[in-house]
Amino acid sequence: MRSRILIFVLSLLTFTVGTSAQTPSELETDPKGWIDILPNASFKGWVRAALPPGKALDPVTQWKVDRATRTLLCEGDRGHEWLRYGRELTNFIVHVEWRLTKKQGLKGYNSGVIVRTSPDSSVWHQAQIGAENDAYLFGGKFINSEVQGLKFSPRPKENRIKPAGEWNTYEVRCEGPRITLWVNGAVTSEDENPDLLKGYLGLEAEGFRIEFRNLKLKVLPQN
Repeated sequence: MRSRILIFVLSLLTFTVGTSAQTPSELETDPKGWIDILPNASFKGWVRAALPPGKALDPVTQWKVDRATRTLLCEGDRGHEWLRYGRELTNFIVHVEWRLTKKQGLKGYNSGVIVRTSPDSSVWHQAQIGAENDAYLFGGKFINSEVQGLKFSPRPKENRIKPAGEWNTYEVRCEGPRITLWVNGAVTSEDENPDLLKGYLGLEAEGFRIEFRNLKLKVLPQN
């Protein structure tokens, strides 16, 4: 009997140690002061911008809004670009829920939440979106349409990304000289030396079908 109790206690301790601590999102912690920034059908206040800057945009949009489900859909079939929110920001938190469309045999899922990026996209910061351990921050510059000076935060020790076909939640906090990425219950990445302290936010299209919902913005005090 004692041996069974001991085995049970040890297994409980193993489970407790192996289970990551969960922290609530900023939206859950303090639901006041958030702005709903999900685009409407006309995309008023949002602008499509090419990546790299200067590249011609496909004349046909790959973005649309489903009013019934209040979901923003990117088909991912019209080239590399981003959908830019039309307000420059310094200190803020953006809450984004996203789901990649799963396709059998498809690999390399890719998208991103873009923050503190210059109007012409020449300098950018991004929270990477993928189907594996991709919850990290990175940034860089475009010089003569070539990527320069890439800076990557370390990949998280634990994969908190749910697989393609399931909803994930990101919150990116930009405050002073720090960008922090929270994913599905925990902070996964930090950048304490961003190239810009002010810029635009947006969502990336990079060849994969992805849905977004519950796009919320909270503007923080401007220190």
